Amino acid sequence: MRILQVNAYDDGGGAEAVTRQLFQAYRCLGHRSWLAVGQKRSDDPDILTIPNDAFRSEWGERCLALGELLSPLVGRVRGAWRLRRLLQTWVAHPKRWLDLYLGRENFDFPAAWRLLDLTDGRPDIVHCHNLHGGWFPRGGFFDLRALSWLSRQVPTVMTLHDTWLLSGHCACTLGCERWKTGCGDCPDLTIYPAISRDATAYNWRRKRAIYAKSTLYVATPSRWLMERVQKSMLAASLVEARVIPNGVDLSIFYPAGKEEARSTLGLPQDVKVLLFVASAAKRNMFKDYQTIHAAAIHVGAGFQGQRVIVVVLGESGETEPFSNGEIRFIPFEKDRRTVARFYQAADVYVHAAKADTFPSTVLEALACGTPVVATAVDGIPEQVDDGHTGFLVLGGDAEGMASRILQLLSDDVLRRQMGAQAVEVVRRRFDLSQQVHTYLDWYQEIISRWSGQRSS
Repeated sequence: MRILQVNAYDDGGGAEAVTRQLFQAYRCLGHRSWLAVGQKRSDDPDILTIPNDAFRSEWGERCLALGELLSPLVGRVRGAWRLRRLLQTWVAHPKRWLDLYLGRENFDFPAAWRLLDLTDGRPDIVHCHNLHGGWFPRGGFFDLRALSWLSRQVPTVMTLHDTWLLSGHCACTLGCERWKTGCGDCPDLTIYPAISRDATAYNWRRKRAIYAKSTLYVATPSRWLMERVQKSMLAASLVEARVIPNGVDLSIFYPAGKEEARSTLGLPQDVKVLLFVASAAKRNMFKDYQTIHAAAIHVGAGFQGQRVIVVVLGESGETEPFSNGEIRFIPFEKDRRTVARFYQAADVYVHAAKADTFPSTVLEALACGTPVVATAVDGIPEQVDDGHTGFLVLGGDAEGMASRILQLLSDDVLRRQMGAQAVEVVRRRFDLSQQVHTYLDWYQEIISRWSGQRSS
């Protein structure tokens, strides 16, 4: 098959990892596989940049050129950097600036209409992932209005990794239910992707109009998110919908000796290690570092057998001591085998979130045989079998989280049993190869049905 996937980036967070794993797996299985992105961060020749800059107007070109003339003055003349940025982002794109100023989601990306021209030959299927991306001033990379055209040209699959397609602006609704009825009077415009004014009702209606003209095949990694799809304005455009859980690469994430992993990472052997993995953990509005921090203090006070080290992977900062332990911050790690070492070195993986569709980190920890203590929000209860592969606690319940962590740290037999069950569950339900073949089989069905409809 000839498969073109679309995502904001080729490298980054959870959605990027899922998309890239599928892209690479399809290619390894002999399919012609491409990934088109708004911003390319690697040198893979089959990863294609969606060339929105090639469609700039003459006015935009002149503003960009004028901005470049200011480059030698940046750092030498006060205000030169701000003036260059003003010219190249706002003045060069007045329509985009107006939309952003009014709080309208930015769809001013004409290359989306040329998506099928990027590959050497027409793809058999297009699989879209995150179609939003970025903060001000760019605020995206894809013209969502192209979906209706695209879905008439080629079978179009969409995997939702969050709720942006269902709402008036936010990627996670954080308990708000306005997306069901049309948004408006938004309680928080700063939720990513942020907007400057409350045009959420307008954005919602515009999305609904786009979907009404589209025919889409939609997948979600969790039943939780699929239930929201079926209650949303996206439901009218569905040809078929499936829940396809994300998978874990078991050649990278697998159980291994703690001593060796800790030695490799420079972690002490005679301590208990808790791990939390999140990009910009302290500042991430969808994670809940405050609960992790509070739980760590409770654990330190309640566990006197050994010192406790909490490793926060994905954040920078000075080590924070607490009674009988400390919190260590380790910057984002790009190498996935090194990330696997952290899971293998940990006694317990802790995951506190305010919103999380289907976090890959939880699955990766389970695959490494590390039991999980996590908040029972969104799709996480579909990953953790409470009482068997880990424990679920209420969101924001630091004392409850600490109690379950202490239970695992104090009972080596229970911890090993849960870790062994976790490995088996991941092999049975969340193996990457299972996700890959489920999508490929679905593609074949869709393409066959599409071809039959076109022939008739």
